[in-house]
Amino acid sequence: MNIKKAKEQIISTVKAYLAKDELGRYMIPQNKQRPIFLVGPPGIGKTEIMSQIASELGIGLLSYSMTHHTRQSALGLPIIRKGEYKGEQFDVSEYTMSEILASVFSLMNRSGLESGILFLDEINCISETLMPIMLQFLQYKVFGGHKLPEGWIVVTAGNPPEYNNSVREFDIVTLDRLKVIEAAPDLNVWKEYAYSGNVHGSVLTYLEIKPQNFYKIEAVAGGKRFVTARGWDDLSRVITVYEKLAMKPDGDLIKQYIHNNSIADDFAVYYELYDKYKSDYKVDQILSGDASDEIKNRARQAKFDERYSLLGLLIESVNAQVRLVLDRDELLTELKPSVSEGKQQDDPKAYFADLAQKCRSERERFAESGSLSAKKEELLISLVRVYEGFRVCDDAASMYMSEVERFRRILTEAKDHFSNLFDFCEEVFGTGQEMLILVTELAANPLTARFISAYGCPEYHKYDKSLMFYERRIELINEIEAVSDNEKSTD
Repeated sequence: MNIKKAKEQIISTVKAYLAKDELGRYMIPQNKQRPIFLVGPPGIGKTEIMSQIASELGIGLLSYSMTHHTRQSALGLPIIRKGEYKGEQFDVSEYTMSEILASVFSLMNRSGLESGILFLDEINCISETLMPIMLQFLQYKVFGGHKLPEGWIVVTAGNPPEYNNSVREFDIVTLDRLKVIEAAPDLNVWKEYAYSGNVHGSVLTYLEIKPQNFYKIEAVAGGKRFVTARGWDDLSRVITVYEKLAMKPDGDLIKQYIHNNSIADDFAVYYELYDKYKSDYKVDQILSGDASDEIKNRARQAKFDERYSLLGLLIESVNAQVRLVLDRDELLTELKPSVSEGKQQDDPKAYFADLAQKCRSERERFAESGSLSAKKEELLISLVRVYEGFRVCDDAASMYMSEVERFRRILTEAKDHFSNLFDFCEEVFGTGQEMLILVTELAANPLTARFISAYGCPEYHKYDKSLMFYERRIELINEIEAVSDNEKSTD
């Protein structure tokens, strides 16, 4: 399955393990809660989805790479205590609390959360001496006589043996104590994350044109050549920062993230073109409805790769606007009740100062729990900024209305840019392949799909409906050609 389905499976499992009956008992007792074993090739997002899951479920997350642990750090150090049985004194070996379990209790104390996920990565790379201890923990959730608190779910992860020489294959005894979920790379699923995560447009369009270069691991003389989803994501982030700093990403930089020279060189050439198109096509003019005849004619005469890159540039720009609109909408939704409440306060400034502090504390609490998502952090930072503004002004309601007016302006601009985007594509490309790509990408992108659902886009619905007939016509033509070819082959 892909990583998105794996995430859904883990969420369902965690919910089931945390479910209680009418007497407050866990419906699946802790000793019957099979730890999850998420297995898949490196760099597909196994670690990333764990923080997403914890954030979405509002529970804690503690992550450990098991390759760094020894028998002592996992089990604890032995200590001797005095015991007595039937009047006879004797020495008993016990263990101090495991570093891992101690960290769980520490997180609970800091965050106030009673439930969470203990994520043990690279579980199938542990040493031989750790295997018996880990087997006991997987079944009984106990390290050295100390038990994992109830409400904490064990999730493990690892790579298949073909990707890591240190991996040891689990035997049936071990596998029979795990809930195994296998995940594989999937470009379409990664693109959903990429749109929401603001992955650079050059990466998205390049991989759409050459999907075979999304994920590749090859054994060669002297080592391995590899390209992973993590590599593309990290490269995207550094390209974005380089551009903001007016520095130019080059082939040497790209090879530090894409460990396959032919793919790295190919992307470096593509990025140069993509960057050039950004300047040549003047995307802002197109979206403002002011594209020159020169730009339109060039787009009409362009080869498909250039046309696709142009579509990518346009979608990238619209996506940035959509993100701003959706973030501002969420912020205003959070602010509205507090503005109304602030009017009723004897000391509104103290009220807003208190709200700002609560947001700071909430951010710290989520950070302590390991479940602070980037989106949640952005919202809390924005709330603090606005509440601090309310605290020092004499009329919070007027300041709030100024924020609302600003939101209306950016929403109107975004809707106009959507209309101009469709008008440009129809005028230049017609309603064929390029329009189909545009509509498909906007539907697959979680941000633009939310925007269209919330605020409407008549042009999208118009072309979406007409392209459904276009697609069906293409399918019928292909079916007819297939039947015709069949008949020829039997003659």
